[in-house]
Amino acid sequence: MHWQTSRFLIDLARPQVMGIVNATPDSFSDGGLYAARGGALAHCEQLLADGADILDIGGESTRPGAPAVSLEEELARVLPVVRHAVTLGVPVSVDTYKPQVMQAVLDLGADIINDIWALRWQAQPGGLTGRQVVAAHARCGVCLMHMHREPQTMQVAPMEGDVVPQVLLFLQQAAQELRALGVDSARICIDPGIGFGKTVEQNFALLARQAELLPLGYPLLAGWSRKSSLAGMARQTPGAPVTLDVRERLVPSVAAALLAVHNGAHVVRVHDVQETVQALRVLETMREQQIKVRT
Repeated sequence: MHWQTSRFLIDLARPQVMGIVNATPDSFSDGGLYAARGGALAHCEQLLADGADILDIGGESTRPGAPAVSLEEELARVLPVVRHAVTLGVPVSVDTYKPQVMQAVLDLGADIINDIWALRWQAQPGGLTGRQVVAAHARCGVCLMHMHREPQTMQVAPMEGDVVPQVLLFLQQAAQELRALGVDSARICIDPGIGFGKTVEQNFALLARQAELLPLGYPLLAGWSRKSSLAGMARQTPGAPVTLDVRERLVPSVAAALLAVHNGAHVVRVHDVQETVQALRVLETMREQQIKVRT
């Protein structure tokens, strides 16, 4: 399987590690750490040195309850980082839901639009949509994510019932609507949206039953890195308060990424690139030995 993007045809025979670059002062995991332009640029290069295959740049936090950022502020945060990242020789993804930001970063040479709204958002009825921007581009890749409600309200009233068929239907419809506009299926990737309006149990149901999403035929991206659900599962005593700070979630984050790949994920979006790459190499080596035994 391959993922077509603006400048790269990404071979997904090997799981791809997407390194997160937060050009924001209020990200839930590393807010402010790389918000300064120089810090974000250096972080791009460090992630590549650590083994990242793809860079994912974002200028607005989408943590639960996060306030929206103006178009002007997001552009000011993101464009200088994208301008540098596209010179580094790897696919560059931009995490945004605003069509104007999508257009601006694609004009700079970005390869992938990674949208938590699955291209549904528009500033006003009848305004420009992400679908229009992506459909007008000849080759850019796009990742369509499932989100229940919106960042300000998604955890106030999470989803109800069996989450897997609901997520599957949403992603199927979102992809079909994009393909109806002429976007080739090879450009589309899907993301079940771990943590976006789902309970801890629902998040783990999506991990355990992730294979049910694969028959849609699109590459699957998994974003478990440092999510609060991991802190809850990492309690030493059942029922005890969650005590893991976001930067103490390294081990459960790597474990979740490994399990996601084991269950068929093609891309994992992570903060801790070096450790994830090392873990995936262990999995790859084991699989190589299994193939040798079978042959």
